[in-house]
Amino acid sequence: MKASSETANVTLPGTVERVIKSPFPDQADKAQIAVDGADDLYREIRIENRLQNEKGEEVELKPGAEVDVTIEVPAKATRKRENVADPRDGGTVQDDQHRADKD
Repeated sequence: MKASSETANVTLPGTVERVIKSPFPDQADKAQIAVDGADDLYREIRIENRLQNEKGEEVELKPGAEVDVTIEVPAKATRKRENVADPRDGGTVQDDQHRADKD
């Protein structure tokens, strides 16, 4: 997906915690990435440790590598956020039921 005015995105820093070797030679190893800023229970993601560099060569992540994790969606998959105080700033967030009632 190309970045444009028709998409919404967020990029969070992360670190490759470890590389998990595949028990099967025909399957890629997995890279476990800790995403900074994510909730503790959901901060690790695992992806195939198979990337392509600018020359088109297949490469893999090393443990300890610093990475950027980008979530990008089409703008039509989003809605304008209401003025909701962020609890990290000392405010409160409306409960999910109240938000669901407005949809």
